[in-house]
Amino acid sequence: MHYLFDFDGVLANSMPVWANMFMDLLREFDIPIPEDFVKTITPLGNRGAIRYSISLGVPLDEETCYQKGFATLMDAYTNKIPLKPHVAETLKRLKEAGHTLHVLTASPHMFIDPCLHRCGIFDLFDTVWSIDDFSYSKAQTELYDEVVATLGAAREECLFLDDNLVCLTTAKKAGIPSVGVFDETSREMAEDIQRVADRYIMDFSEL
Repeated sequence: MHYLFDFDGVLANSMPVWANMFMDLLREFDIPIPEDFVKTITPLGNRGAIRYSISLGVPLDEETCYQKGFATLMDAYTNKIPLKPHVAETLKRLKEAGHTLHVLTASPHMFIDPCLHRCGIFDLFDTVWSIDDFSYSKAQTELYDEVVATLGAAREECLFLDDNLVCLTTAKKAGIPSVGVFDETSREMAEDIQRVADRYIMDFSEL
């Protein structure tokens, strides 16, 4: 089996840092935060989330927004963000059982790679993919088509794990079996995620 793991909110407890940074950007300019803000920005990556924030009225250009948040995120990913419960031991068990493990995330390598190294799990993965490595976002079925083609695998031989409703819905449209993973930031969408995903887990002890 080829396991495809999202990073933020699935492997690492990073969603609060990431989401709060963008919500703080809206608050700085007294811009109302849409109800589905976190759900919308999660598949987009940092640049996409910045562009979306600008579309909501943030009166800064893309590069200025990026620089405002860069130092905060770099420090958090490099030094602070922990793995979620049972992640390390479960990944080791899956690897020993002969499965291939891959990261498929919207976050850039400059953030996730240091975090994976610090947490001691980078070498467990056969591939660490950011959407920066592709021409599509995680909200586009073409991304999953390209991943499957790169792996040279049948779709039913892959399993995609994510905490985000949009990403799980898109992966399912692409024909890839999926597991919804609970994260506190997506708690209010848990029922919708359970309807979309083939399976739903609270943490990695259930894998």
